[in-house]
Amino acid sequence: MDAIEVLMKRRSVRVFEDKQIPKEDLETLVDVARYAATARNVQPWQFVIVTDDKILNSLGALGENAKLIASSKACIAVLCEDTKYYLEDGCAATVNILNAAAALGIGSCWVAGDKKPYCREVLRLLNAPLNLKPVSLIALGYPQDKGWFKIVDKNPLKEILHWEKF
Repeated sequence: MDAIEVLMKRRSVRVFEDKQIPKEDLETLVDVARYAATARNVQPWQFVIVTDDKILNSLGALGENAKLIASSKACIAVLCEDTKYYLEDGCAATVNILNAAAALGIGSCWVAGDKKPYCREVLRLLNAPLNLKPVSLIALGYPQDKGWFKIVDKNPLKEILHWEKF
């Protein structure tokens, strides 16, 4: 599948099969993330891959939107140093992970991190330095719904595209 198709078909997946993701695929996702755009090439990111059920359950208990992490087969935490553009850089790395996961047939869902009340708890659970900013938690697993990878309706291009001026 080509890159354009992946970008148009990727969707958030919240229900996963009980099937482990190969370590090599998880490492590939982080490898792709490190090639994300980064302001001034600062590369402020660190990544923690979690596959331990106990830690996944603890992350899933952090908040309503995080619950799906408990049923995922892995979670990648995108953590960044507090640089001027850490949020932009961390988000770019997150999007690379989401799209690479789709290309590998792995479902994913971005769970917010930055500015959430549970940020320090994420760092504690991951034994990460407290000066890092949790930009995202990415739940990963093979989708239970085999029809998840398809183009869905979006606003028509003619309604959102403007040339030269609004």
